Amino acid sequence: MIVIDPRSAVPPFEQLRAQVQDAVASGELPAGGRLPTVRRLAEDLGLAPGTVARAYRELEASGIIETRGRNGTFVSPQGDPARREAQRAASAFAEQMRVLRMDTDEALALVAVALRGNAASAG
Repeated sequence: MIVIDPRSAVPPFEQLRAQVQDAVASGELPAGGRLPTVRRLAEDLGLAPGTVARAYRELEASGIIETRGRNGTFVSPQGDPARREAQRAASAFAEQMRVLRMDTDEALALVAVALRGNAASAG
């Protein structure tokens, strides 16, 4: 649920943009999910349509949402750009582990060590 704080130092369009981006990243707004029209969301949130339109433009420029003309605005099938990049990195890692004939459990242990920031080998 999107909530705009009129007392916040953060502009309303940025509050909206950040909350939609967070909802996409968390899966609350799933890939392919339809978003309200600019006018409808502006009315629901008590904002000017231009404010919502600006947030939508920035989200679209970031690849988080896409507008399909009269069909509406949707969460991009690829979703959050950071998640897409992480998926690409994970796929590349998995492929490298297959090339090295690394056991799945051992590969996962290496990832866990790396995520903790340890340079020491797992195991």
